[in-house]
Amino acid sequence: MMEHILVVDDDKEIVNLIHIYLENEGFKVFKAFNGEEAIDIFKKEEFHLIIIDNMMPKKTGIEVIRDLRENHHIPILMLSAKSEDIDKITGLTVGADDYLTKPFNPLELVARVKTLMRRAYRYQDKNMAQNDEVIQISGLEINKKVHTVKANNQLIQLTAKEFEILYVLATNRGKVFSSENLFQMVWKERYYSSNNTVMVHMSNLREKLERALGHKIIKTIWGVGYKIDDE
Repeated sequence: MMEHILVVDDDKEIVNLIHIYLENEGFKVFKAFNGEEAIDIFKKEEFHLIIIDNMMPKKTGIEVIRDLRENHHIPILMLSAKSEDIDKITGLTVGADDYLTKPFNPLELVARVKTLMRRAYRYQDKNMAQNDEVIQISGLEINKKVHTVKANNQLIQLTAKEFEILYVLATNRGKVFSSENLFQMVWKERYYSSNNTVMVHMSNLREKLERALGHKIIKTIWGVGYKIDDE
């Protein structure tokens, strides 16, 4: 099956460049040039990943991501000409799974797309039998096979990386994971001490879980890391 990717940017040259590189890798690419157009196209097609710029007319990338995250877990790669940490944090906070600053190397973009797709959909690999299990823990039902988390039979909307963080902790109950451990396991990249990506995702994840459950499930071991207690 050919994976469908939606590319959203008001810069047509960038969209066309991304289009060329992704189609060369075997992806089916759809284009949108503003936020409202992106939402309209998204409603008509089934997509496996979205690449979206932040600063656009009619609807910003942040607004589009916020709208999509209400009902969808699709991986999202955010683009922006801004490199300040606060812009990256804002993108990650509303639900982006990864962030790439312009100007970027198209080959790096392709690599990140493949990594996001692999992480988000790897549970479909028939050889990964362990992903078929459903974990019950502290009022949560974590289904790796279909990538869902429920509390009292109510679906909790998590991003792909939030799910992976929760799954790592839930399948290693009682074990403490540092930010570096989690970053290397979930992002599969080298960790830098100034990287606050895990902190942002962890904050969002804990807020969603505590709102749904009414109690804390992920504990912070100050100066060490995070864990879920073994029941």
